[in-house]
Amino acid sequence: MTIPAFLEHLAFAGALAVFSALAARLMIAFPILDHPNARSAHARPTPRGGGVGVVLAFMAGMLVLYQVATFARVADGQFIGVILAAGAIAGVALVDDVRDLSARLRLAAQCLAALVAVASGLVVQKLALPWIGVVELGWVGVALTLVWIVGCTNAVNFMDGLDGLVGGTLLLASAALALVAALQGGWFVYAAALFLAAGFAGFLPFNLHPARIFMGDVGSQFAGFMLAVLAVAASRFDGLQVSFLIVPLLIFSLLFDAAFTLGRRAIMRERLAEGHRTHLYQLAQRSGVPVRVVAGVHWGFTLFHAGLALAFLHLSPALKPLVVVPALAGQILWLAFVVRRMRVAGLGWR
Repeated sequence: MTIPAFLEHLAFAGALAVFSALAARLMIAFPILDHPNARSAHARPTPRGGGVGVVLAFMAGMLVLYQVATFARVADGQFIGVILAAGAIAGVALVDDVRDLSARLRLAAQCLAALVAVASGLVVQKLALPWIGVVELGWVGVALTLVWIVGCTNAVNFMDGLDGLVGGTLLLASAALALVAALQGGWFVYAAALFLAAGFAGFLPFNLHPARIFMGDVGSQFAGFMLAVLAVAASRFDGLQVSFLIVPLLIFSLLFDAAFTLGRRAIMRERLAEGHRTHLYQLAQRSGVPVRVVAGVHWGFTLFHAGLALAFLHLSPALKPLVVVPALAGQILWLAFVVRRMRVAGLGWR
């Protein structure tokens, strides 16, 4: 990519960020209020649905891309339907922000969108494992892809409960993915990640603590779904499809917290569909760690993971999966810190 082309892309991304900010500002002026309850981190009614700006900026970017970029048309078969499915998820989620839809309906919409992605050919078909080699997944790959897309969509949504945490994390993760995709020549993934980053750049200033507006399900579910799909698309960066790990690595702090909390609650036989305040980030905040610090820790994790993703590009296929080990070590240290804070503050897991 030439420097003039990069500057053009950056200018266009800046315009999309302004568009996202204007949409977020409009949602503040005509609010969908989120009233605090026993599980909330905020103390006063606050508008939600600011993720509308992220969705609109991304869709506007994709529309322009399709009109002017030849490589967008190459990806028609796989991505046009998926982008429309992502828009449908955003629509259902926006209705949920307004009316609180049932969990079953939300899950059904996510599963349907995931099926659209898989039917479009976005499936992880093989994976290179350390000391084992390349494993052809066959029909298992279809099932794993569906679980990944729905799981990632919900993990990002579950983690969006503290000012600036998810918005900042996804801004950095999307920007890092755009850089990695550019280095690998994956131009569609590059453009899509750049548009996501632009959307979050416009939204984030309104979401920093104390937040003027929350992202809402419309933003978190849309972003989680698109990042999940881009992870599968990124697997095509190499013949062994081990590049699938790039996106999970970039958002590893969100995935770890969501997975750890889900597993712990299942072991403790809690009702998984019931609301709670026992994610690690929530327990850290409840134990006295300032909101800005908790969010900043997750931003720091994302920058660390971005460095690992760049290192990932230069490793041999056999070693690439091991790049998650330092990321996992960082999360275990964070878990130990939160547990220590909980003991000092007298907090339990329920």
